[in-house]
Amino acid sequence: MNQEVNEKELQRALNYMQDIPFNKHIGLEIITFNSDEILLRLKMRDELVGNWMHDMLHGGVIASAIDMAGGSAAIVAAYARQGDASEEQKKRNLGKLGTIDMRVDYLRPGKGKEFFISATVLRIGSKVAVTRMELKNEIGSLIAVGTGTYMCG
Repeated sequence: MNQEVNEKELQRALNYMQDIPFNKHIGLEIITFNSDEILLRLKMRDELVGNWMHDMLHGGVIASAIDMAGGSAAIVAAYARQGDASEEQKKRNLGKLGTIDMRVDYLRPGKGKEFFISATVLRIGSKVAVTRMELKNEIGSLIAVGTGTYMCG
């Protein structure tokens, strides 16, 4: 991202993402949240298993985690793009954030004790952001990748 986001704006975006009940429910933790990098962690729990015979992470959980990472990257980019807009306008725009389209490619079975999800912005416009996401396990095996398009303004 070319534009910087101040710490106050980052904290607002972080609070917004942490307050989503579903993210809390599946246990997504924010590790790094700044204008250069979004990194989330998800620890494997019995409730997240999709294939109980092989103890693999559920595909829906993978997609949700990838979506959260992409949305987080989009919101940081959207804040940076708004520049000198009023606080009220930034709040209104933040409330519009939503997934328009997302693609997930499952590359390997979701095996691991914990998973790390990263996201970067490919393009940010006045209304839409496009992001690229990856989900890896604790030994660095690439489990899934995704691209997402998000309404952000």
